[in-house]
Amino acid sequence: MRKFMVICNMETRLFVRDFFGFFFALVFPLLMLFLFGGIFGNEPVSEGAGLGMMDVTVPAYSVMVIGVTGLMSLPLTLSGYKEKKIYKRFDATPAGKKSIIAAQVFVNLVMTLVGIVILLTAGRILYHIQIRGDFLSICVSMLLSIAAMFSLGFFLTAAGRDYKGTNLLCYVVYFLMLFLSGATMPDQMFPETMKNISQCLPMTHAVDLMQGVFAGDSLRLHGREFLILGLLTVICTAAGAVLYSRKDWT
Repeated sequence: MRKFMVICNMETRLFVRDFFGFFFALVFPLLMLFLFGGIFGNEPVSEGAGLGMMDVTVPAYSVMVIGVTGLMSLPLTLSGYKEKKIYKRFDATPAGKKSIIAAQVFVNLVMTLVGIVILLTAGRILYHIQIRGDFLSICVSMLLSIAAMFSLGFFLTAAGRDYKGTNLLCYVVYFLMLFLSGATMPDQMFPETMKNISQCLPMTHAVDLMQGVFAGDSLRLHGREFLILGLLTVICTAAGAVLYSRKDWT
């Protein structure tokens, strides 16, 4: 355990020093909150629901944080370490490569949760966002969304031939989903064609799930989102493992 914590400490420092991961996971969502909060405030988006603009967008921004760590930070770190033969060097030590991989997943998970907590705290203080869902439902939905995005990132790492290839895949997938899933702006603003396209993106279902449970929906009302994200987690993890078994994972 002590060795693992030492590695986690090292990976945390590297995460903080990485401008992209640190900025887009911890700072950029806050900037989006300030920008759209300053424009729209938290006025109700519909008379019946009584939910304000920030009540709807803050849960979506939390998915943005998950996307940064799961589709950018984690897979690019895994790919970079592999290309630099860092895992091979760790295999020559008592710690082994499994410890550093586990530490990377753990650190990215912790940073994801930290980013979401900071975002929710700012939304609560500045715009008095409503959190109608119960704590357990929110935690379950959040962890499922994290598992789905992390597994997709793992698959992208396995599918990429090298660091440049993985980098290209991650950028294309992340930014495509970021702007078309409703994670940056409510999908109610989308034309019908964009709405149809967004339904093909996994992040859209994570956004719908998070918005639903934050609004107080029962988990039973989001069986479709649970099924899609659960299948994505299983399929991407299994496919990534198969691809890695056929490559030189050193």
